[in-house]
Amino acid sequence: MGVMMQAFYWDCPQAENRVGGWWNYLHSKTADLARAGVTALWLPPAHKAGNVSGLSMGYDPYDYYDLGEFDQKGGIKTLFGSRRELEDLIGEIHAQGLQAYADMVLNHNNGADTTEVNDLDHVERWTLFRPMSGRFPRDRTSFHPNIYERWDNETFGDMPDLCHRNPDIYRGMLDLARWLVEEIGFDGFRYDFVKGYGTWLIKSIQEYRYERGGRAVSPYAVAENWDSERAIADWLQDANGWSDNPVGAFDFPLRWELKALCDSYGYDLRSLCRPDLLFRACPATAVTFVDNHDFRGGDTPEIANDKLLAYAFILTHEGYPCVYWKDYAVYGLAMSGTPHGMDALIRVHEELADGPSRVLWADETLYLMQRTGSVGREGLVLALNNHGGQWRGERVFTGTAGGRWTPAAWWSAQTLDMPQDQPDSAEGMAEFWAPPRGYAVYRWVP
Repeated sequence: MGVMMQAFYWDCPQAENRVGGWWNYLHSKTADLARAGVTALWLPPAHKAGNVSGLSMGYDPYDYYDLGEFDQKGGIKTLFGSRRELEDLIGEIHAQGLQAYADMVLNHNNGADTTEVNDLDHVERWTLFRPMSGRFPRDRTSFHPNIYERWDNETFGDMPDLCHRNPDIYRGMLDLARWLVEEIGFDGFRYDFVKGYGTWLIKSIQEYRYERGGRAVSPYAVAENWDSERAIADWLQDANGWSDNPVGAFDFPLRWELKALCDSYGYDLRSLCRPDLLFRACPATAVTFVDNHDFRGGDTPEIANDKLLAYAFILTHEGYPCVYWKDYAVYGLAMSGTPHGMDALIRVHEELADGPSRVLWADETLYLMQRTGSVGREGLVLALNNHGGQWRGERVFTGTAGGRWTPAAWWSAQTLDMPQDQPDSAEGMAEFWAPPRGYAVYRWVP
């Protein structure tokens, strides 16, 4: 299915001294990412934000149609750049054979021009929006509560929540999606905070018949539903019922397991075999990930230790893996030109990771998994070792015979020594080893 990259992290333009220049920076890196095997870039919210406390990351939308061309809310450019720079970036993304995903913040707005008194509860709120683009104005009838819907799913902070049952707002959301796909050039969406509105809205956006350059476009989409396995699976069933363009969801439950693997002493690798984890229960719609912009301290810290163990897992198993710019570029986990980091694992995913997976062995400290492969992609075996003091291996049945298994990627917190090739037996048995607190990915050679 490819490898998505979240091409930003929280306050990345400020952290890297690129305020107003993030689009241009990504433009300069796109060709390298394509060569590494990345197939899609998830971009941060592109619209002009409310910017109530200065330039923001965009999760507080003000003018959806200002992508950095109108002088409002503190300036012309967004935190990331201008509309022209964004369009140039998307052009480069397409020229390199990649896709671009827009971050859609549809639940709430911020930075209104003035307050209004709500007709139903008589509460004064910041609800009058008169954006300089002249498109998609909003007032008190655009937000909850109103005559169309008094009950709201979930609110986000103290920002007013859009009421999508208002026909003007519903039409505005569809018009926005069409504009982003057909005019700006996006190929898909990441839906922010989907707990805040009904799945019917996403289904409507996904099923719309888009055209660009005379060709039909079916946008890919993934939803942020930060919840349990059962809640996410139920949401997917509701969102995708009778839909011909289903939406995916981030596998938050797997992410918590991966954090425990990396950061908790004595983690039992058998916990990774749980059948209810989203990537196992819903492999076609699960988007697996290790960290994202919302894990930045407090109750939701980043993974602190040995993240490559987690990346070895998501880049060899089912699901659509999403790798994180901060890990790749800032923390130096790409390790380009070596068999030890994210670049090598991305190659493994694109060249070998196909067919269903089966767990060959699992105990407290050793996990062996085989992808059975397909024509042209011969599959792989992942050996994951959580023992900090020694190499671990087991002899298991793979069903292959007359060849050998050779390491394609490996890493350890303690040694970067290359694992040895392992021959098949005539009975289809082979032995697989992983270094201490590390992993090895093997490919089959006939």
